[in-house]
Amino acid sequence: MLNRRCFVGLVVVPFAPGGSTDITARLVSNRLQEVWGQSVVVENRPGAGGNIAADNVAHSEPDGYTIFIVGPGQATNQFLYPSLSYDPVGDFAPVTLLITQPNLMCVPNSSPAKSVQEFIAYCNANKGKVTYASSGNGTTLHLSGELFKRLAKVEMTHIPYRGGAPAINDLIPGRVDVIFDNMPSILSHVKAGSVRGLAVTTKERVAVVPDIPTIAEQGVPGFDVMSWFGFFVPAKTPQDIVARINADTNAALAHPSVKTRLEELGATPKGSTPAELANFLKSEIDKWGPVIRDRMWLEPGG
Repeated sequence: MLNRRCFVGLVVVPFAPGGSTDITARLVSNRLQEVWGQSVVVENRPGAGGNIAADNVAHSEPDGYTIFIVGPGQATNQFLYPSLSYDPVGDFAPVTLLITQPNLMCVPNSSPAKSVQEFIAYCNANKGKVTYASSGNGTTLHLSGELFKRLAKVEMTHIPYRGGAPAINDLIPGRVDVIFDNMPSILSHVKAGSVRGLAVTTKERVAVVPDIPTIAEQGVPGFDVMSWFGFFVPAKTPQDIVARINADTNAALAHPSVKTRLEELGATPKGSTPAELANFLKSEIDKWGPVIRDRMWLEPGG
């Protein structure tokens, strides 16, 4: 049994159950629970593009009991929201990079579009009426939608949800027209035939869906978006605790039961040092900050 000071009792997910963040958190947490022999609770705290959960974790005790699974919003929200109640860098200690993953552009089966070019034609024929869903402001679902608007020169209205699962629930019956969802949460729906996958968002095709082309190769050159998740803890968490969580999480990511399942869902298990995750987060901030702030194709809070 782990020393109590090294025990993480709570993994906070900033989105609703059933989405990619939640799926990843539960896969890894279940393995950590087996290793530690103690309960690891996954708690969903959705809202405000992940800011509610981030604020909760930032102001939690730095005792190793609270861990935060974050994604691109940790890099982008500071540019989208004018006054955050936390510092996305200074209030957190990085632990490890969990996964990277492509997104998948999907439409309802009722959509007339069977390719990216057909969807662009649909947008042009229905100006002001086309909507795209996301799991919240600042997520790669949101960024993908805005980048698609810009590069494909189409009009779409953003509909943010409190997670990927409720967004998919509205996509299936056609309440929204398209989603650029994380692969782990949407892939099962594509394989089941409940939605239609048009393209992957990365610059290269993905092994688990080799027949689905990229957005770029379907006439939108330069389109390349990848999502990621990492574990963070409150700043000032003792380094020995951070090191133990890092080692056990990296081992969990390499365990066949976790690694195989993540790969089946279209994700790439990673694992890193805390310093590597810190550098990765900085690179994401440097990448998206100028795009959001200077090019003005994303409005703050929108």
